Amino acid sequence: MSTEPLSATWKAFVDDAAIFPPGDAPIHDAAAAHAERRRTPYADLVGTFVVRDTDIPLLRGTPLALSVVVTGGAGQIAGAAGLGRKLHVAIEGLEIALRDPADPLGAARRVVAAVDAARGEGILDDHVPIYVEIPASCPEPTWLAAADEVAAAEFRLKFRTGGLEPRAFPTGTTLAGWVDAALDRETPFKCTAGLHRAVRHTGDDGFEHHGFLNLLVATRLAFDGSPRVEVVDLLETREPAVLVETAQDLDLAGARRWFTSFGSCSVDEPLADLQALGLLEDS
Repeated sequence: MSTEPLSATWKAFVDDAAIFPPGDAPIHDAAAAHAERRRTPYADLVGTFVVRDTDIPLLRGTPLALSVVVTGGAGQIAGAAGLGRKLHVAIEGLEIALRDPADPLGAARRVVAAVDAARGEGILDDHVPIYVEIPASCPEPTWLAAADEVAAAEFRLKFRTGGLEPRAFPTGTTLAGWVDAALDRETPFKCTAGLHRAVRHTGDDGFEHHGFLNLLVATRLAFDGSPRVEVVDLLETREPAVLVETAQDLDLAGARRWFTSFGSCSVDEPLADLQALGLLEDS
């Protein structure tokens, strides 16, 4: 339990993805570190522990709340859910990337059918959110068609905001378009990769990294009807003082209804940035 409860803006904002690149922490070390974070003053900042479906056997009976990344296609959803139930693992989120860039709509429909079947068989609880990542390489019309299918099923979207190569980082214009698509469909989203720091910056890898505070503020602006160009400008802002001043005038807790969380291989970096920017002082 947290000894310093945070405001709703920051609760469960950072999903602990320590086992994923570039962190690549061993699963048992990462699980132990996650459990320890649950006893720290800012425990409320941390959301689920993100693992692969292939990691479930290593976490038999763990008390941790897991978000499970399905490493294959829709056909692996039932297996992951069933294994989690059998081994008494608490699956509190399921994440899957569509594996057919040429037909994302068809791939989305297969995911919907697989989730419906798993729920019908009683091996996947109805409350578990399903996050679907649509390939960034899809042409806009097919990307949007797949998003329609995700929204119709009352699933959620997952945006990849970075990675180990430059093309994994979407432009501000692309990311703003994804946010608009989610809001237009009243569909929450989470993000993965590249969002270790609060403010947009050039990383040690030489890539331009989005800031999670930029994205949260941009989500609020987009929801409030700001023009796309203003949302893009905000996403590309690199001045902490400007970003914090804008953030302090907005209902960011309301934006969390849509931008639910982001996966990070480091929890310490997001926390350090929020503290340095003074955004936790009133929490």
